[in-house]
Amino acid sequence: MNIEKPEFEDTEDLDEPIENEEDTGPEHERYEHYRFVADAGQNLLRVDKFLVNRIENASRNKIQDAAAAGSIMANGKPVKTSYKVKPGDIITIEMTWPPREIEIIAEDIPLNIVYEDDALLVVNKQPGIVVHPGFGNYTGTLVNALAWHLKDNPWFQSKDPRPGLVHRIDKDTSGLLVIAKTEEAKTMLARQFFNKTTERTYQAIVWGTMKEDEGTITGNIGRSIRDRKQMTVFTDESMGKPAVTRYKVLERMGYVTLVQCNLETGRTHQIRVHLKHIGHTLFNDERYGGDQILKGTTFTKYKQFVKNCFTLLPRQALHAKTLGFEHPVTGEYMRFDSELPDDMEQAIEKWRHYIAGREEE
Repeated sequence: MNIEKPEFEDTEDLDEPIENEEDTGPEHERYEHYRFVADAGQNLLRVDKFLVNRIENASRNKIQDAAAAGSIMANGKPVKTSYKVKPGDIITIEMTWPPREIEIIAEDIPLNIVYEDDALLVVNKQPGIVVHPGFGNYTGTLVNALAWHLKDNPWFQSKDPRPGLVHRIDKDTSGLLVIAKTEEAKTMLARQFFNKTTERTYQAIVWGTMKEDEGTITGNIGRSIRDRKQMTVFTDESMGKPAVTRYKVLERMGYVTLVQCNLETGRTHQIRVHLKHIGHTLFNDERYGGDQILKGTTFTKYKQFVKNCFTLLPRQALHAKTLGFEHPVTGEYMRFDSELPDDMEQAIEKWRHYIAGREEE
């Protein structure tokens, strides 16, 4: 499925938005609130079920009410809830009021700024913070914090719903992000991400012992047909978008492995999905099943040990460690490195001690 609107969380890079076409009729102006394009592999499915799976916090009753009001369209025509969505269908919900404009509220939230000049700044995002305001997260985001920090910057106070952003990382992923402070810097940085000339290195703890010391994972990534909150790897090249992840083993710790990943593309959940695809789900990645014991023993003592690790590291074990790019004004190549956050360090140390204890037995 292709979504022709940007999503505001859980992505690693930004896709350029496609502007909505609005009915400009003076009497019955309607506004497109959601737009979905059904995947080529879409099974026939009632439109109300199709939309409930895709619109966060939307109940089936609300969807049915929208259909009764003639607000649900299939390929530009109103449909009832019983309409069966088929591959390639364009499904939209249109209302007589504009979708809510996201107001960027400046909030005095601490930022870990590792570099700043007149054109850009680089921050080390802590886990648990959403990068951009969106449905269910209108405050407390990185952009809210940036709005406070840059409150004297006229460009940053514009109506742009994502000022300065040229890439992003998941809510529960920590690490480095670059933010533009001018329109020119944003354009130049975005071009580098689009042309894949930036350097992005992540470190992750994954389940299982990786046999190869290094390798490359390829496979188109798209939204799962079975669970729309997950991304998946498609073997059919007509589905999803091409994605390439290179990995290198840094340390093997018994039932888990510390790996380094370099992104050649920036798809939603790319590292999480690619590593799961080769049988090495990220440690404590709830969305992809990594919050279960996937490797190890059945002993009660071991189960308690893993539970304690989950408590220390209550999120997917993924950190955006390094970031490299060409400065948009000077042309100088800049490379930044960050330390692993405490929760990942503590989990790694705990696994090291566990393995050392086993070897001494």
